[in-house]
Amino acid sequence: MVSRARPSAAGILPRGMTDHLQPLLRNAVDVLPAGALERRLEEAATAGRPLRVKLGLDPTAGSVTLGWSVVLSKLAAFQAAGHLPVLIVGDFTARVGDPSGKSKTRPMLTPEQIAANESDYLRQFRKILDVERIEIRHNSEWLGELGANGLLELASRSTVAQILERDDFAKRHAANAPISLQELMYPLLQGYDSVAIEADVELGGTDQKFNLLMGRELQEQWGMAPQSIMTHALLVGTDGTQKMSQSLGNYIGLDDEPADMYGKTMSIPDAAMPDWYRLASGLPEDAVEARIAALAAGELEPVDGKRQLAWAITARYHGEGAAEDAAERFQLQFAEHGVPADVPEAALGPEPVVHLPALLVDHLGVPSRGEARRLIAGGAIRLDGEPLGEIDLPRDALVGRVLQRGRREFVRLVAG
Repeated sequence: MVSRARPSAAGILPRGMTDHLQPLLRNAVDVLPAGALERRLEEAATAGRPLRVKLGLDPTAGSVTLGWSVVLSKLAAFQAAGHLPVLIVGDFTARVGDPSGKSKTRPMLTPEQIAANESDYLRQFRKILDVERIEIRHNSEWLGELGANGLLELASRSTVAQILERDDFAKRHAANAPISLQELMYPLLQGYDSVAIEADVELGGTDQKFNLLMGRELQEQWGMAPQSIMTHALLVGTDGTQKMSQSLGNYIGLDDEPADMYGKTMSIPDAAMPDWYRLASGLPEDAVEARIAALAAGELEPVDGKRQLAWAITARYHGEGAAEDAAERFQLQFAEHGVPADVPEAALGPEPVVHLPALLVDHLGVPSRGEARRLIAGGAIRLDGEPLGEIDLPRDALVGRVLQRGRREFVRLVAG
């Protein structure tokens, strides 16, 4: 099924577009090759047609994280400028699994899982994009029709040495970790998507740079004008160290309740605030830079800067009223229970279930696990101000929350 939208040519950027470029370039890391985007915009204005701006996604999970907002916001900026977002749903490539940033082969998904995830993705994308004014394509339309001869022809367009130049493949190859042949094909499959939909521009994270450049190369081999590419920084997760990811548990979902969204944002390390302000707040660029400068100069206390950030993110996805309610709830839950604004952090391990007595021994000075169990049973240990009654809890239920012993000993639990 093809869903097509027809944006008006009246909104396309005109000549003398310096002021109009800024929203399109905001937060971009690479815009390649140099000057290509400007030329494409000029050509589109002259021809009176919108640019076809490609973003590919493999619907491999049901939740859209805040990390996705970086490229979705850029797609929305192109849409606001009168261009046509082309969303490539990788229902074919999801069966392969994008190896970008992966240290091992990703399990293949069933068609039913892919369809369910796609529906959930599009519902959540509405929080940022006008999905009624985008073109939605499924790469099974063309990749599924290639057949053996077509796949062999596509494979002939690159070399193993070229594919192994990818950083993640190179690392796995050096470590003698297995790399499947289907994974080696992934950059070619994604690149062929650009040929099939005649992309003018392709967006992606910095981890997608190789794949985006492959799209340019294949378009040239097919006699097409090669796309301009734009890469964007990857939003660090709530742990402040690793890329935001569902598998790591260090994420905020666009579907999170306001109180959870606000509270998880309050849990990020101070050092992560500048990037979160730039990439996730949705605030105007001048307001963002003013707050970052105030934090650096000591004119804005980190806890106040974090409150403003949490409010902005929550308001962006749930409205100002919900953000106000979340802020008040956070204040009641933490400040009025005597929880300091900045408490030490403890990184949770990867295990899906956390044994709380071990946490108390390691981080709150309890002498033994037996004593920790006794304190829990006696109501002396609190989680977010409420007495804790269990000794084992799911890891996901603990990320971003504060564990408390007595009146003065606290630790905030973060994803490790």
